[in-house]
Amino acid sequence: MRLPRRSFVFGSLALAGCARVPASPEGPGTPITLEDAFAGRARGVGVFRVTLTGAERRFRADLDGRLEGDRLTVVEDFFYDDGEENTLTWVFDRAAATNGERRWTGRRDDTVGLAEVRETGSEIRLSYVADFESGGAVTRLGFEDVIYFGADGRVINDAIVTRWGLPVGTVRFELVRVD
Repeated sequence: MRLPRRSFVFGSLALAGCARVPASPEGPGTPITLEDAFAGRARGVGVFRVTLTGAERRFRADLDGRLEGDRLTVVEDFFYDDGEENTLTWVFDRAAATNGERRWTGRRDDTVGLAEVRETGSEIRLSYVADFESGGAVTRLGFEDVIYFGADGRVINDAIVTRWGLPVGTVRFELVRVD
């Protein structure tokens, strides 16, 4: 079966329109660093949305971040609306700055390789790949996050989730300090 040329062109344009990297926040933002966002205690709520079906999975999380020298450790306790609970721990290590950007590398219990973190003033960019276990199967997903301060001081984390390099979902996670 041959696809008509028009279907190929429109299909290509549709795929090209699927964002693989979250947009930067609108307007001038408040400066933010990884320490600003995650050192100390915070509580947040979030939602994962599947792009194709619109299905959602909501969660809340308690975070406890500790900065010791050039290492930031963040323990995340997740509580999902379906009753599942889990704890994941990020360990970020400060790396050399390049092109005026502060950089970190990170690793979490489920990451594949190292996460890359870039602080660019009013936003933080976090890129990583993680293996998620669900129903006895493992799914490898890519994450491209942008983290910034909202107008009311909340830390906002927007992410594009990919599988095999194609966008499959989004995550919106909003945090407030509790200490």
